[in-house]
Amino acid sequence: MNVSRIDLNLLVYLDVLLRERNVTKAADQLGISQPAMSNGLKRLRNLFDDPLLIRTSLGMTPTERANELQPIISELIIGLEKAVQPRAHFDPLESDKVFRVMASDYAEATLIPPLIAKLRTQAPNIILDIMTPSDVSFPDVEQGRVDMVINRFDSIPQSFHQKVLWSDDFSCLISKGNPVLKKFSLDSYLKAKHVWVSKTGMGVGVGMNPDDVQRLGWVDEALTRMGVKRQITVFTRHYQAACLLAEQQDLIATIPSKMARHHINNERVSIVPPPFIIQPIALTMAWSPLLQHNPAHQWMRQLITKTAEEINRGDV
Repeated sequence: MNVSRIDLNLLVYLDVLLRERNVTKAADQLGISQPAMSNGLKRLRNLFDDPLLIRTSLGMTPTERANELQPIISELIIGLEKAVQPRAHFDPLESDKVFRVMASDYAEATLIPPLIAKLRTQAPNIILDIMTPSDVSFPDVEQGRVDMVINRFDSIPQSFHQKVLWSDDFSCLISKGNPVLKKFSLDSYLKAKHVWVSKTGMGVGVGMNPDDVQRLGWVDEALTRMGVKRQITVFTRHYQAACLLAEQQDLIATIPSKMARHHINNERVSIVPPPFIIQPIALTMAWSPLLQHNPAHQWMRQLITKTAEEINRGDV
């Protein structure tokens, strides 16, 4: 096959088709007609001498050859987009760019407020669109529709760039009227009732099962290694809600310490170390390789990193 005779538009078509697995959706994304996309698929089948996508009861299903091609074509398209991306000068004082940032509830409460304070002086016209983990998927990030995601991740696609912003240990937020404070030990901790709170990664969440330790996360995994279990009576995905619930005399919220310190002046609660060892967690920022060399994106990543460093030092 003579590479010089290949229509590069066909490779763009194939990249989107394999991602969407739907001719109409792929056409809409590229802004072309459905017949034009169907014709492009026909030409791709001739080019690779393979059906590539086959209609099944599950929809359009890629062939083995298509699965082999997908990472190759995707990497090629990313490289081409990097090559043609303009290196425009970025002036934060003049920019009115909208940055779409997926931030977990934990990140939104701890990192975002001081970040916005910096933006007010350094880039007053920039707009932040803060999205929740349920709003975003990895393909959204990969395609650059979301600028960056900030959360705790069990796994991130290998193609993504990422940076750990900080590590955080845990604290217990307990009502000052809770009798457990009189003699706070592992035994009294286990006898108490607890609020569970977490939202790791991205995507729409599902209901929790108190017996599914692997999905319960760091606190409960630490207890399981000790052969014990706590009594969870409330499951929430919002740290602010967990902190409010901790004001009730019969509930304990075991949460990341940076979040707990937001309540250091709350006269209704005490902040105490957990009576057992919990592995620290990492707050990570991840972004698409498509945006790695974008000047505006580079500036925002540097500002987020600097803000996180100041929070980690206790400067803000």
